[in-house]
Amino acid sequence: MPAEAGALVISLDFELHWGVRDVRPVAAYRDNLLGVRAAVPALLRLFAEFEVHATWATVGFLCCEDKRELLDALPSRRPAYVRPELSPYGALGEVGEGERDDPFHFAPSLVRLIAEAPHQEIGTHTLSHYYCLEPGQSPEDFRADLSAALRLMRRKLGRVPRSIVFPRNQVAAPYVQVCGEAGLVAYRGNRDAWAYRSRAYAEESPVRRAVRLADAYLPLTGPGARQPRAAAPGEPVDVTASRYLRPYAPSLRRLERLRLHRITADLRRAARNGAVFHLWWH
Repeated sequence: MPAEAGALVISLDFELHWGVRDVRPVAAYRDNLLGVRAAVPALLRLFAEFEVHATWATVGFLCCEDKRELLDALPSRRPAYVRPELSPYGALGEVGEGERDDPFHFAPSLVRLIAEAPHQEIGTHTLSHYYCLEPGQSPEDFRADLSAALRLMRRKLGRVPRSIVFPRNQVAAPYVQVCGEAGLVAYRGNRDAWAYRSRAYAEESPVRRAVRLADAYLPLTGPGARQPRAAAPGEPVDVTASRYLRPYAPSLRRLERLRLHRITADLRRAARNGAVFHLWWH
């Protein structure tokens, strides 16, 4: 019998300022955030031209038309992170009234554009960019956040997401179980290598970041393509991340051929062995 064909999976974290609000103020990241307004339509045109199927893991707050709708979508149960700056709830007073005056926290027009584009899937990135491994929160807090995100997307888009990307890739078994109970069928898991394993943000280190950067150019952690993994009954499938699509860096331009070679080698390996190569970007 012929071997099963390999698969290329593409997932993108769509989060705007909700994804970096605890580490970068809007003023320090303004140009990058506004650049998303041009990048999303450009990517959609490119994906349509080459018939690329992609999943956009979307922070639920971005779907809201205005502040009133955002406030109405909030769950009654919220995480009590030990580090209060991780929670967006105490800073909602700083959010604008809607997409026109605050394009950093609202993006319903872009969400609709993605939802209406061919071959594009809207996944969830939780309602509030929820952190599953940070002290002070619980799986039940996560359940409330996820339920609110799914309700909001059903109302706004007429359908609910079928997949999830955990913010900052903070994956843990109790939260995966909650996703299965909510009806999600897939999630982006982490590679089983020291530099990629799930950790709280405070447990990250310059060494881990350096290894991940170097791994984009040199084969430090082995091939990125993986054989599909069977899920436990009632749990979503772990579609393990293979490579982060790092943007071109002029300072590393002499190494660019190595990075592209790594990606190409993984694609060929996936095609040859019936494996999955999962490329992700945020």
